[in-house]
Amino acid sequence: MMKLYAVLILFVALSVADGLRCYTCTAAASRTCTDTKSCSVIFDQCFTLKVDGLDVVTKGCQTGLPCVGPMTCCEGDLCNGAFPTGPSVILLLMSSAIFTLFL
Repeated sequence: MMKLYAVLILFVALSVADGLRCYTCTAAASRTCTDTKSCSVIFDQCFTLKVDGLDVVTKGCQTGLPCVGPMTCCEGDLCNGAFPTGPSVILLLMSSAIFTLFL
């Protein structure tokens, strides 16, 4: 059981050490946005911007400034994707398993 905890702590530490990653693109549909980018240190959020009437979606890195209007922001690796994938799904599953074990 202790080995599992050590692996979990190592995984979380390594995922945080890389810095924030966001989907980045300008596309006609959110699901076609598959390019990712490691954000600069000054960026702490990912954003998605949808403009009504243009059928264009823009995604990328954002500073901690408030998101207004058609822009939505989120914190966490690849959080601005259409579907949760990659490390976010793994962390969600691991946190659910830990929660289930202790409660």
